[in-house]
Amino acid sequence: MNIIIVGAGIAGLSTAWALAKAGHGVSIIEQRAIPNPLAASGDHHRIIRRAYGASAGYGRMITEAYDAWDELWADLGESHLDARGFVCVSREAGDEAEQFRDGLVAGGYPLEMFDAGEAAARWPFLEPGTFRYAFFSPEGGALHCRKIAAGLANWLRNNGVNVYENSKVVEIDEDLGEITFESGGMMRADKVVVAAGAWVLKLFPRLGGDLKTYRTALAYVEPPADLKAAWEAAPVILDVGGETDGYIVPPSGGAGMKFGSGLHKVPTSDADWNRFPVEGEGEAIRDLFRPPIARIGEYRVTEVVTCAYTFTADERFLAVESGKCLVVSACSGHGYKFGAAVGRRVAQAVGDGDTDGLKRWLRAETA
Repeated sequence: MNIIIVGAGIAGLSTAWALAKAGHGVSIIEQRAIPNPLAASGDHHRIIRRAYGASAGYGRMITEAYDAWDELWADLGESHLDARGFVCVSREAGDEAEQFRDGLVAGGYPLEMFDAGEAAARWPFLEPGTFRYAFFSPEGGALHCRKIAAGLANWLRNNGVNVYENSKVVEIDEDLGEITFESGGMMRADKVVVAAGAWVLKLFPRLGGDLKTYRTALAYVEPPADLKAAWEAAPVILDVGGETDGYIVPPSGGAGMKFGSGLHKVPTSDADWNRFPVEGEGEAIRDLFRPPIARIGEYRVTEVVTCAYTFTADERFLAVESGKCLVVSACSGHGYKFGAAVGRRVAQAVGDGDTDGLKRWLRAETA
């Protein structure tokens, strides 16, 4: 089968990888360079973790995700996973950190509990007296996104896939399986898979009832000199408790440490809107982490990276089929960790036609 993939983020690249391994003819189209730093999956690193609280199906899917990543590492000839585990810090009863803990306990997954004093002694960047407890899980870490994208693009080129960079698709004829480029050129295939991330609504505005686009940003920081060694050795901080919805990725894979918070996002109708950081934005993100991070004002912001995501109302993944076109949205902010597994599942659905099965899997209803 001849297949076009629109979008070369992690979902598109992984789908191209899996389809090429299945023997299909594949072309992948990206509007900018690969890796595209403006793509939802274009930052330096993303978290992989087992914890999912009440969304236990996604926690179980991590087993398949790890298997898919291992297959990908074997093909690339190197791993881009820093498996340093993760920590959650609970500040209030019932906060997200506590929900993550309860989900891990219910699933029988490994974790190690620390009271506040023990946690602050082990991780000296935590401020004693500002949180209830912390826990560590070994099943998680950081995936190095840009290295994965570059490695996948090279693998695709070396394995017969047509890789088109800086080629913007502006229209898709779902019935004909035909795409039109901004330049006016056209291509046609037996199947078109659209994995365009936050740009999908530009191609399919009718999905605006299912998907909402948000603009957010991440702050890269330099920690105080006397805490650098502690951060270098630290696990990923998945959640800092309370209402912050905040995570921290320590220095990993040659990239600096970053702070990100779900509080720092705004709805937008355009994935290209305001993609440049504004003055003071990095410091505003950083300051959301006081508490439980001690001496937060001493963390110097070195870079601010903007991101655009699409979300469904329940923050689960979406697949929509129409004619010869399959739209896959795995861009809800927690999608990266499943990237290789998403690619394998989409390729399977393209091959056997079981789109309903793909939808159930994407919604974690079959794990």
